[in-house]
Amino acid sequence: MNEYNLCPKLEYAFQLLGKRWNGLIIATLLSGPKRFKDISNTILPMSDKMLAERMRELEAEQIVKRNVYPEKPVRIEYELTEKGADLAPVLDAMETWAETWNICKN
Repeated sequence: MNEYNLCPKLEYAFQLLGKRWNGLIIATLLSGPKRFKDISNTILPMSDKMLAERMRELEAEQIVKRNVYPEKPVRIEYELTEKGADLAPVLDAMETWAETWNICKN
């Protein structure tokens, strides 16, 4: 019997991108920097607590960068790093696949 082992990097990438909300957060940031509330308002079913947790994870993976502007009041924006922006073709391909096969959950 042939044994097939997944590349650990591919496996980890699927775990990271397959985690609920991560793909949608990245897709939201593809259009440019956003404030926390802008992201939250775009992905309505996600709680702010979950968004904060996911943002910390994506920051730790250097996919998202948090920018703090010392204004009054302090302004914080999130944007994709180069690593994160490199996911654009992956997300585009997934969207095309979903459209082609009419993938939707009703």
